[in-house]
Amino acid sequence: MSQHKLSDLLRGIPHEVLQSRVDCTVSDVVMDFRNVTNGAFLVSRRGLNVDGHRYIMEASEAGAAAFLVEDKTAAFPEGKPVIFVENTRKAMGQIAANLYSHPAEKMRLVGVTGTNGKTTTTHFIENILRANGRKTGLIGTAGVQVAGNTLDISFATATTPDPLELHRIFAEMLRMGVQDVIMEVSSHALALHKMEGLTFDVGVFTNLTQDHLDFHGTMENYHDAKAQLFKISRTAVVNQDDPSTPTMIKLFNGDPCLFYGFSAEADLRALHIQTAAHGMTFDLDFGGVMRYFTLPMLGRYNVCNCLAAVGTAFLLGIDMEKIREGAAGITPVPGRLQAVPNDRGVLVIVDYAHTPDGLENTIKAVREIGNKRIVTLFGCGGDRDKDKRPQMGRIAGTLSDYVILTSDNPRTEDPADIINQIEEGVKTTPVMYEIHENRREAIFAGVALLKKDDALIIAGKGHEDYQIIGTAKHHFCDYETAGEALCD
Repeated sequence: MSQHKLSDLLRGIPHEVLQSRVDCTVSDVVMDFRNVTNGAFLVSRRGLNVDGHRYIMEASEAGAAAFLVEDKTAAFPEGKPVIFVENTRKAMGQIAANLYSHPAEKMRLVGVTGTNGKTTTTHFIENILRANGRKTGLIGTAGVQVAGNTLDISFATATTPDPLELHRIFAEMLRMGVQDVIMEVSSHALALHKMEGLTFDVGVFTNLTQDHLDFHGTMENYHDAKAQLFKISRTAVVNQDDPSTPTMIKLFNGDPCLFYGFSAEADLRALHIQTAAHGMTFDLDFGGVMRYFTLPMLGRYNVCNCLAAVGTAFLLGIDMEKIREGAAGITPVPGRLQAVPNDRGVLVIVDYAHTPDGLENTIKAVREIGNKRIVTLFGCGGDRDKDKRPQMGRIAGTLSDYVILTSDNPRTEDPADIINQIEEGVKTTPVMYEIHENRREAIFAGVALLKKDDALIIAGKGHEDYQIIGTAKHHFCDYETAGEALCD
Protein backbone atom coordinates (compact mmCIF):
# COMPACT_ATOMS: atom_id res chain seq x y z
CA MET A 1 0.00 0.00 0.00
CA SER A 2 1.46 3.38 -1.03
CA GLN A 3 2.08 6.07 1.56
CA HIS A 4 1.79 9.83 1.11
CA LYS A 5 2.97 12.59 3.38
CA LEU A 6 -0.02 14.64 4.47
CA SER A 7 2.07 17.81 4.22
CA ASP A 8 2.84 16.99 0.55
CA LEU A 9 -0.84 16.54 -0.25
CA LEU A 10 -1.58 19.95 1.28
CA ARG A 11 1.15 21.75 -0.66
CA GLY A 12 -0.11 25.02 -2.13
CA ILE A 13 -3.40 24.94 -0.21
CA PRO A 14 -4.09 27.63 2.44
CA HIS A 15 -5.13 25.70 5.54
CA GLU A 16 -5.33 25.74 9.32
CA VAL A 17 -4.35 22.79 11.51
CA LEU A 18 -7.09 22.36 14.08
CA GLN A 19 -5.47 19.47 15.92
CA SER A 20 -2.41 17.20 15.82
CA ARG A 21 0.26 17.64 13.10
CA VAL A 22 0.53 17.29 9.33
CA ASP A 23 3.83 15.42 9.20
CA CYS A 24 2.09 12.03 9.29
CA THR A 25 1.54 9.70 6.31
CA VAL A 26 -1.74 8.52 4.82
CA SER A 27 -2.47 5.55 2.58
CA ASP A 28 -5.19 7.02 0.38
CA VAL A 29 -7.46 10.03 -0.20
CA VAL A 30 -11.23 9.49 -0.19
CA MET A 31 -14.25 11.79 -0.48
CA ASP A 32 -16.88 9.33 0.76
CA PHE A 33 -16.75 7.96 4.30
CA ARG A 34 -18.09 4.64 2.99
CA ASN A 35 -14.86 4.15 1.02
CA VAL A 36 -12.54 4.69 3.97
CA THR A 37 -9.78 2.12 4.46
CA ASN A 38 -7.14 1.96 7.18
CA GLY A 39 -4.87 5.00 7.03
CA ALA A 40 -7.05 7.05 4.63
CA PHE A 41 -7.28 10.84 4.47
CA LEU A 42 -10.98 11.77 4.40
CA VAL A 43 -12.09 14.96 2.66
CA SER A 44 -15.42 15.93 4.26
CA ARG A 45 -17.80 17.86 2.02
CA ARG A 46 -21.18 19.45 2.42
CA GLY A 47 -23.02 17.51 -0.26
CA LEU A 48 -26.14 18.48 -2.14
CA ASN A 49 -28.21 16.25 0.14
CA VAL A 50 -25.88 15.05 2.92
CA ASP A 51 -23.23 16.77 5.02
CA GLY A 52 -20.17 14.52 5.11
CA HIS A 53 -19.00 16.08 8.38
CA ARG A 54 -21.67 14.04 10.15
CA TYR A 55 -19.73 10.85 9.44
CA ILE A 56 -16.25 11.85 10.61
CA MET A 57 -16.41 9.79 13.81
CA GLU A 58 -17.72 6.78 11.90
CA ALA A 59 -14.91 7.15 9.37
CA SER A 60 -12.37 7.33 12.19
CA GLU A 61 -13.63 4.03 13.57
CA ALA A 62 -13.23 2.55 10.06
CA GLY A 63 -9.55 3.53 10.07
CA ALA A 64 -9.37 7.08 8.67
CA ALA A 65 -6.06 8.61 9.78
CA ALA A 66 -6.65 12.32 9.01
CA PHE A 67 -9.47 14.68 8.03
CA LEU A 68 -9.96 17.76 5.86
CA VAL A 69 -12.96 19.83 6.96
CA GLU A 70 -14.73 23.12 6.26
CA ASP A 71 -16.79 23.05 9.47
CA LYS A 72 -14.93 23.76 12.71
CA THR A 73 -17.94 22.80 14.80
CA ALA A 74 -18.00 19.15 13.71
CA ALA A 75 -17.05 16.35 16.11
CA PHE A 76 -13.45 15.17 15.65
CA PRO A 77 -11.64 12.09 16.98
CA GLU A 78 -8.87 12.83 19.47
CA GLY A 79 -5.25 12.52 18.44
CA LYS A 80 -5.76 12.53 14.66
CA PRO A 81 -4.86 15.40 12.31
CA VAL A 82 -7.78 17.67 11.42
CA ILE A 83 -7.12 20.35 8.81
CA PHE A 84 -9.51 23.21 8.09
CA VAL A 85 -9.95 24.92 4.70
CA GLU A 86 -12.57 27.42 3.59
CA ASN A 87 -13.91 25.09 0.89
CA THR A 88 -13.03 21.40 0.78
CA ARG A 89 -14.34 21.04 -2.79
CA LYS A 90 -11.91 23.71 -4.02
CA ALA A 91 -9.07 22.13 -2.05
CA MET A 92 -9.83 18.69 -3.49
CA GLY A 93 -8.63 19.58 -6.98
CA GLN A 94 -5.22 20.65 -5.70
CA ILE A 95 -4.98 17.62 -3.37
CA ALA A 96 -5.73 15.29 -6.29
CA ALA A 97 -3.10 17.02 -8.42
CA ASN A 98 -0.55 16.69 -5.62
CA LEU A 99 -1.49 13.03 -5.10
CA TYR A 100 -0.75 12.15 -8.74
CA SER A 101 2.21 14.55 -9.20
CA HIS A 102 0.39 17.02 -11.45
CA PRO A 103 -0.01 14.94 -14.63
CA ALA A 104 -2.21 17.54 -16.34
CA GLU A 105 0.68 20.01 -16.43
CA LYS A 106 2.59 17.65 -18.72
CA MET A 107 -0.14 17.51 -21.40
CA ARG A 108 -2.14 20.06 -23.37
CA LEU A 109 -5.74 20.43 -22.14
CA VAL A 110 -8.80 21.40 -24.17
CA GLY A 111 -12.07 21.98 -22.31
CA VAL A 112 -15.42 22.17 -24.09
CA THR A 113 -18.50 23.57 -22.37
CA GLY A 114 -22.04 24.36 -23.55
CA THR A 115 -25.55 22.96 -23.31
CA ASN A 116 -25.45 20.98 -26.53
CA GLY A 117 -22.64 19.72 -28.72
CA LYS A 118 -19.96 19.04 -26.09
CA THR A 119 -19.56 15.35 -26.92
CA THR A 120 -19.61 15.89 -30.67
CA THR A 121 -17.21 18.83 -30.55
CA THR A 122 -14.68 16.99 -28.35
CA HIS A 123 -14.95 14.02 -30.74
CA PHE A 124 -14.30 16.27 -33.76
CA ILE A 125 -11.30 17.92 -32.09
CA GLU A 126 -9.87 14.54 -31.07
CA ASN A 127 -10.30 13.13 -34.60
CA ILE A 128 -8.55 16.10 -36.22
CA LEU A 129 -5.63 16.08 -33.76
CA ARG A 130 -5.19 12.31 -34.03
CA ALA A 131 -5.25 12.50 -37.83
CA ASN A 132 -2.33 14.88 -37.52
CA GLY A 133 -0.15 12.56 -35.49
CA ARG A 134 -1.00 13.65 -31.96
CA LYS A 135 -1.67 11.02 -29.30
CA THR A 136 -4.99 12.01 -27.80
CA GLY A 137 -7.06 11.40 -24.71
CA LEU A 138 -10.81 12.00 -24.54
CA ILE A 139 -12.94 12.37 -21.39
CA GLY A 140 -16.69 12.91 -21.37
CA THR A 141 -20.20 11.57 -21.54
CA ALA A 142 -19.15 8.57 -23.65
CA GLY A 143 -16.33 7.58 -21.26
CA VAL A 144 -12.54 7.65 -21.52
CA GLN A 145 -10.58 7.04 -24.71
CA VAL A 146 -6.91 7.05 -25.67
CA ALA A 147 -5.97 7.25 -29.37
CA GLY A 148 -9.55 6.36 -30.31
CA ASN A 149 -9.74 3.26 -28.11
CA THR A 150 -12.12 3.13 -25.17
CA LEU A 151 -10.50 2.37 -21.83
CA ASP A 152 -12.12 0.33 -19.07
CA ILE A 153 -12.26 3.33 -16.75
CA SER A 154 -15.55 4.42 -15.26
CA PHE A 155 -16.36 7.46 -13.17
CA ALA A 156 -19.30 8.27 -10.96
CA THR A 157 -20.75 11.36 -12.64
CA ALA A 158 -22.32 11.68 -16.08
CA THR A 159 -19.93 14.02 -17.88
CA THR A 160 -16.93 15.31 -15.92
CA PRO A 161 -15.17 13.15 -13.32
CA ASP A 162 -14.63 14.22 -9.72
CA PRO A 163 -11.08 15.48 -9.00
CA LEU A 164 -9.69 12.21 -7.64
CA GLU A 165 -11.04 10.25 -10.61
CA LEU A 166 -10.01 12.97 -13.06
CA HIS A 167 -6.38 13.22 -11.97
CA ARG A 168 -6.11 9.43 -11.82
CA ILE A 169 -7.27 9.40 -15.47
CA PHE A 170 -4.77 12.13 -16.32
CA ALA A 171 -1.99 10.06 -14.71
CA GLU A 172 -2.95 6.97 -16.70
CA MET A 173 -3.11 8.96 -19.93
CA LEU A 174 0.31 10.45 -19.28
CA ARG A 175 1.68 6.96 -18.64
CA MET A 176 0.28 5.90 -22.03
CA GLY A 177 1.99 8.78 -23.81
CA VAL A 178 -0.96 11.07 -24.36
CA GLN A 179 -0.04 14.56 -25.55
CA ASP A 180 -3.46 16.27 -25.82
CA VAL A 181 -6.48 15.73 -23.56
CA ILE A 182 -9.85 16.91 -24.83
CA MET A 183 -12.62 16.87 -22.24
CA GLU A 184 -16.20 17.89 -21.73
CA VAL A 185 -16.55 20.38 -18.89
CA SER A 186 -20.06 20.49 -17.44
CA SER A 187 -21.63 23.39 -15.59
CA HIS A 188 -21.96 21.12 -12.55
CA ALA A 189 -18.22 20.46 -12.62
CA LEU A 190 -17.43 24.16 -12.75
CA ALA A 191 -19.93 25.11 -10.06
CA LEU A 192 -18.59 22.37 -7.79
CA HIS A 193 -14.94 23.42 -8.32
CA LYS A 194 -13.87 20.16 -10.01
CA MET A 195 -11.56 22.09 -12.35
CA GLU A 196 -9.74 23.83 -9.52
CA GLY A 197 -6.00 24.08 -10.18
CA LEU A 198 -6.24 23.22 -13.89
CA THR A 199 -5.31 25.51 -16.77
CA PHE A 200 -6.75 24.80 -20.22
CA ASP A 201 -4.73 25.57 -23.32
CA VAL A 202 -8.02 26.11 -25.17
CA GLY A 203 -11.49 26.71 -23.74
CA VAL A 204 -14.39 26.11 -26.15
CA PHE A 205 -17.99 27.31 -25.91
CA THR A 206 -20.67 25.66 -28.08
CA ASN A 207 -24.00 27.22 -27.07
CA LEU A 208 -26.28 27.80 -24.12
CA THR A 209 -29.96 27.01 -23.81
CA GLN A 210 -32.18 26.03 -20.89
CA ASP A 211 -31.02 22.98 -18.96
CA HIS A 212 -30.05 21.93 -15.43
CA LEU A 213 -32.17 24.57 -13.70
CA ASP A 214 -32.96 21.92 -11.08
CA PHE A 215 -29.33 22.38 -9.99
CA HIS A 216 -28.46 25.99 -10.87
CA GLY A 217 -31.83 27.55 -10.04
CA THR A 218 -31.62 30.36 -12.61
CA MET A 219 -30.26 30.84 -16.11
CA GLU A 220 -27.96 33.53 -14.72
CA ASN A 221 -26.35 31.01 -12.37
CA TYR A 222 -26.09 28.55 -15.26
CA HIS A 223 -24.34 31.19 -17.42
CA ASP A 224 -21.97 32.15 -14.62
CA ALA A 225 -20.99 28.54 -13.92
CA LYS A 226 -19.99 27.86 -17.52
CA ALA A 227 -18.14 31.17 -17.76
CA GLN A 228 -15.68 29.91 -15.13
CA LEU A 229 -14.00 27.77 -17.78
CA PHE A 230 -12.70 30.87 -19.55
CA LYS A 231 -11.18 32.24 -16.38
CA ILE A 232 -8.77 29.27 -16.48
CA SER A 233 -8.18 29.12 -20.25
CA ARG A 234 -5.15 30.52 -22.09
CA THR A 235 -7.00 30.84 -25.41
CA ALA A 236 -10.66 30.54 -26.38
CA VAL A 237 -12.88 29.44 -29.27
CA VAL A 238 -16.47 30.65 -28.89
CA ASN A 239 -19.74 30.71 -30.80
CA GLN A 240 -20.23 34.13 -32.42
CA ASP A 241 -23.92 33.45 -33.03
CA ASP A 242 -24.91 32.54 -29.46
CA PRO A 243 -26.31 35.46 -27.42
CA SER A 244 -24.62 34.09 -24.28
CA THR A 245 -21.11 34.45 -25.68
CA PRO A 246 -20.40 37.88 -24.12
CA THR A 247 -21.28 36.39 -20.72
CA MET A 248 -19.09 33.36 -21.38
CA ILE A 249 -15.95 35.37 -22.03
CA LYS A 250 -16.41 38.13 -19.46
CA LEU A 251 -13.77 36.43 -17.24
CA PHE A 252 -11.40 35.57 -20.10
CA ASN A 253 -7.99 37.18 -19.82
CA GLY A 254 -6.07 35.07 -22.33
CA ASP A 255 -5.26 35.62 -25.98
CA PRO A 256 -6.41 35.01 -28.65
CA CYS A 257 -10.17 34.45 -28.68
CA LEU A 258 -11.50 33.09 -31.98
CA PHE A 259 -15.18 33.51 -32.85
CA TYR A 260 -16.87 30.97 -35.12
CA GLY A 261 -20.31 30.78 -36.68
CA PHE A 262 -22.43 31.73 -39.66
CA SER A 263 -22.58 35.50 -39.20
CA ALA A 264 -20.30 37.92 -41.04
CA GLU A 265 -18.57 38.95 -37.79
CA ALA A 266 -17.17 35.46 -37.14
CA ASP A 267 -13.43 34.83 -37.52
CA LEU A 268 -14.23 31.31 -38.75
CA ARG A 269 -17.33 31.53 -40.94
CA ALA A 270 -19.19 28.75 -42.77
CA LEU A 271 -20.74 29.63 -46.13
CA HIS A 272 -22.54 27.79 -48.93
CA ILE A 273 -23.62 24.86 -46.75
CA GLN A 274 -24.95 21.87 -48.68
CA THR A 275 -26.51 18.65 -47.42
CA ALA A 276 -25.34 15.58 -49.30
CA ALA A 277 -26.45 11.96 -48.99
CA HIS A 278 -24.02 11.11 -46.21
CA GLY A 279 -22.84 14.46 -44.88
CA MET A 280 -22.34 18.16 -45.40
CA THR A 281 -20.10 20.40 -47.46
CA PHE A 282 -19.31 24.07 -46.84
CA ASP A 283 -16.82 26.81 -47.56
CA LEU A 284 -14.80 28.07 -44.61
CA ASP A 285 -13.82 31.72 -44.66
CA PHE A 286 -10.89 32.30 -42.30
CA GLY A 287 -9.02 35.57 -42.60
CA GLY A 288 -10.42 36.12 -46.08
CA VAL A 289 -9.14 32.77 -47.37
CA MET A 290 -11.80 30.30 -48.56
CA ARG A 291 -11.36 26.54 -48.09
CA TYR A 292 -13.77 23.82 -49.13
CA PHE A 293 -14.68 21.43 -46.31
CA THR A 294 -16.45 18.09 -46.37
CA LEU A 295 -17.96 16.72 -43.16
CA PRO A 296 -19.27 13.14 -43.01
CA MET A 297 -22.07 14.16 -40.61
CA LEU A 298 -25.56 15.53 -41.05
CA GLY A 299 -27.04 18.65 -39.46
CA ARG A 300 -26.28 22.34 -39.76
CA TYR A 301 -25.36 22.40 -36.08
CA ASN A 302 -22.60 19.88 -36.81
CA VAL A 303 -21.09 22.39 -39.20
CA CYS A 304 -20.98 24.73 -36.18
CA ASN A 305 -19.36 22.00 -34.06
CA CYS A 306 -16.84 21.46 -36.83
CA LEU A 307 -15.96 25.16 -36.87
CA ALA A 308 -15.25 24.97 -33.13
CA ALA A 309 -12.97 22.00 -33.72
CA VAL A 310 -11.18 23.75 -36.58
CA GLY A 311 -10.52 26.82 -34.44
CA THR A 312 -9.22 24.67 -31.59
CA ALA A 313 -6.86 22.69 -33.81
CA PHE A 314 -5.57 25.93 -35.34
CA LEU A 315 -4.79 27.39 -31.89
CA LEU A 316 -2.97 24.16 -31.06
CA GLY A 317 -0.66 24.70 -34.02
CA ILE A 318 -2.12 22.46 -36.73
CA ASP A 319 -1.83 23.71 -40.32
CA MET A 320 -5.23 24.70 -41.76
CA GLU A 321 -4.88 22.45 -44.80
CA LYS A 322 -4.13 19.49 -42.54
CA ILE A 323 -7.13 20.45 -40.41
CA ARG A 324 -9.30 20.36 -43.54
CA GLU A 325 -8.03 16.88 -44.38
CA GLY A 326 -8.63 15.71 -40.81
CA ALA A 327 -12.21 17.02 -40.79
CA ALA A 328 -13.02 14.98 -43.91
CA GLY A 329 -12.10 11.80 -42.00
CA ILE A 330 -14.14 12.43 -38.86
CA THR A 331 -15.93 9.27 -37.73
CA PRO A 332 -19.57 9.19 -36.54
CA VAL A 333 -20.25 9.80 -32.85
CA PRO A 334 -22.24 6.98 -31.18
CA GLY A 335 -25.72 8.13 -30.25
CA ARG A 336 -25.50 11.41 -32.15
CA LEU A 337 -27.66 11.31 -35.29
CA GLN A 338 -26.72 7.63 -35.46
CA ALA A 339 -28.56 5.75 -38.20
CA VAL A 340 -29.76 2.19 -37.48
CA PRO A 341 -29.05 0.00 -40.55
CA ASN A 342 -32.06 -1.61 -42.21
CA ASP A 343 -33.32 -2.83 -45.57
CA ARG A 344 -36.82 -1.33 -45.30
CA GLY A 345 -36.05 1.93 -47.06
CA VAL A 346 -36.65 3.95 -43.87
CA LEU A 347 -34.39 6.14 -41.77
CA VAL A 348 -34.18 5.38 -38.04
CA ILE A 349 -32.02 7.81 -36.09
CA VAL A 350 -30.87 7.51 -32.47
CA ASP A 351 -29.85 10.83 -30.94
CA TYR A 352 -28.95 12.16 -27.50
CA ALA A 353 -31.10 15.30 -27.86
CA HIS A 354 -32.57 15.90 -24.40
CA THR A 355 -33.03 19.67 -24.31
CA PRO A 356 -35.47 21.90 -26.22
CA ASP A 357 -32.71 23.30 -28.43
CA GLY A 358 -31.16 19.87 -28.97
CA LEU A 359 -34.46 18.32 -30.00
CA GLU A 360 -35.25 21.18 -32.36
CA ASN A 361 -31.83 20.92 -34.02
CA THR A 362 -32.12 17.16 -34.44
CA ILE A 363 -35.57 17.26 -36.04
CA LYS A 364 -34.49 20.06 -38.38
CA ALA A 365 -31.35 18.12 -39.34
CA VAL A 366 -33.41 15.06 -40.26
CA ARG A 367 -35.93 17.25 -42.11
CA GLU A 368 -33.09 18.51 -44.34
CA ILE A 369 -32.52 14.96 -45.59
CA GLY A 370 -35.93 15.06 -47.30
CA ASN A 371 -37.86 12.13 -45.83
CA LYS A 372 -41.59 12.06 -46.52
CA ARG A 373 -42.68 11.92 -42.89
CA ILE A 374 -40.89 12.34 -39.55
CA VAL A 375 -41.99 10.47 -36.43
CA THR A 376 -40.35 11.78 -33.25
CA LEU A 377 -40.18 9.53 -30.17
CA PHE A 378 -38.89 10.90 -26.87
CA GLY A 379 -39.38 11.39 -23.14
CA CYS A 380 -37.75 13.54 -20.46
CA GLY A 381 -35.53 12.58 -17.54
CA GLY A 382 -36.95 12.47 -14.03
CA ASP A 383 -35.61 14.54 -11.12
CA ARG A 384 -34.39 17.13 -13.61
CA ASP A 385 -35.53 20.50 -14.97
CA LYS A 386 -39.33 20.21 -15.31
CA ASP A 387 -39.89 23.47 -17.16
CA LYS A 388 -38.37 22.12 -20.36
CA ARG A 389 -40.87 19.24 -20.66
CA PRO A 390 -43.81 21.14 -22.22
CA GLN A 391 -41.33 23.14 -24.32
CA MET A 392 -39.97 19.93 -25.83
CA GLY A 393 -43.50 18.67 -26.40
CA ARG A 394 -44.36 21.83 -28.29
CA ILE A 395 -41.18 21.66 -30.40
CA ALA A 396 -41.76 18.01 -31.30
CA GLY A 397 -45.38 18.68 -32.19
CA THR A 398 -44.55 21.71 -34.31
CA LEU A 399 -41.71 20.16 -36.30
CA SER A 400 -42.78 16.50 -36.59
CA ASP A 401 -45.49 14.74 -38.56
CA TYR A 402 -46.25 12.36 -35.71
CA VAL A 403 -45.09 12.11 -32.08
CA ILE A 404 -44.70 9.22 -29.66
CA LEU A 405 -44.29 10.08 -25.99
CA THR A 406 -42.52 7.59 -23.76
CA SER A 407 -40.33 7.24 -20.70
CA ASP A 408 -36.66 8.32 -20.60
CA ASN A 409 -34.81 7.89 -17.29
CA PRO A 410 -37.71 8.51 -14.89
CA ARG A 411 -35.53 8.03 -11.82
CA THR A 412 -37.67 8.59 -8.71
CA GLU A 413 -40.52 10.37 -10.51
CA ASP A 414 -43.69 8.71 -11.79
CA PRO A 415 -43.15 8.23 -15.56
CA ALA A 416 -46.80 9.01 -16.23
CA ASP A 417 -46.46 12.40 -14.53
CA ILE A 418 -43.46 13.28 -16.70
CA ILE A 419 -45.29 12.26 -19.87
CA ASN A 420 -48.34 14.30 -18.84
CA GLN A 421 -46.17 17.41 -18.53
CA ILE A 422 -44.66 16.83 -22.00
CA GLU A 423 -48.16 16.23 -23.37
CA GLU A 424 -49.22 19.72 -22.28
CA GLY A 425 -46.87 21.12 -24.91
CA VAL A 426 -47.83 18.62 -27.60
CA LYS A 427 -51.50 19.55 -27.17
CA THR A 428 -50.76 23.14 -28.22
CA THR A 429 -49.90 21.82 -31.71
CA PRO A 430 -52.09 20.05 -34.32
CA VAL A 431 -49.83 16.96 -34.49
CA MET A 432 -51.24 13.47 -33.97
CA TYR A 433 -49.54 11.54 -31.18
CA GLU A 434 -49.67 8.45 -29.02
CA ILE A 435 -48.26 7.41 -25.66
CA HIS A 436 -46.36 4.28 -24.67
CA GLU A 437 -44.87 4.55 -21.20
CA ASN A 438 -42.72 1.46 -21.80
CA ARG A 439 -39.79 2.65 -23.96
CA ARG A 440 -39.27 -0.70 -25.67
CA GLU A 441 -42.93 -0.86 -26.66
CA ALA A 442 -42.73 2.73 -27.88
CA ILE A 443 -39.77 1.98 -30.17
CA PHE A 444 -41.48 -1.09 -31.63
CA ALA A 445 -44.63 1.00 -32.18
CA GLY A 446 -42.61 3.72 -33.87
CA VAL A 447 -40.91 1.30 -36.26
CA ALA A 448 -44.27 -0.31 -37.07
CA LEU A 449 -45.62 3.08 -38.21
CA LEU A 450 -42.91 3.62 -40.80
CA LYS A 451 -43.52 3.43 -44.52
CA LYS A 452 -40.89 3.69 -47.24
CA ASP A 453 -38.91 6.96 -47.07
CA ASP A 454 -40.23 7.81 -43.58
CA ALA A 455 -37.91 8.72 -40.70
CA LEU A 456 -38.11 7.83 -37.01
CA ILE A 457 -36.12 9.90 -34.50
CA ILE A 458 -35.53 8.17 -31.16
CA ALA A 459 -34.33 11.02 -28.99
CA GLY A 460 -33.07 11.54 -25.47
CA LYS A 461 -30.72 8.70 -24.56
CA GLY A 462 -28.33 8.41 -27.48
CA HIS A 463 -25.32 6.28 -26.55
CA GLU A 464 -26.66 5.33 -23.10
CA ASP A 465 -27.10 1.59 -22.61
CA TYR A 466 -29.21 1.83 -19.48
CA GLN A 467 -32.46 3.19 -18.14
CA ILE A 468 -32.72 4.53 -14.59
CA ILE A 469 -36.01 3.54 -12.96
CA GLY A 470 -36.25 4.47 -9.32
CA THR A 471 -32.65 4.33 -8.13
CA ALA A 472 -31.71 1.23 -10.15
CA LYS A 473 -30.01 1.04 -13.54
CA HIS A 474 -31.42 -1.47 -16.03
CA HIS A 475 -29.77 -2.40 -19.32
CA PHE A 476 -31.53 -0.65 -22.17
CA CYS A 477 -30.13 0.60 -25.46
CA ASP A 478 -32.19 2.55 -28.01
CA TYR A 479 -29.88 1.49 -30.85
CA GLU A 480 -30.11 -2.22 -29.97
CA THR A 481 -33.87 -2.07 -29.44
CA ALA A 482 -34.46 -0.24 -32.73
CA GLY A 483 -32.38 -2.89 -34.50
CA GLU A 484 -34.56 -5.62 -32.98
CA ALA A 485 -37.72 -3.80 -34.02
CA LEU A 486 -36.48 -3.39 -37.60
CA CYS A 487 -35.80 -7.14 -37.81
CA ASP A 488 -39.13 -8.09 -36.28
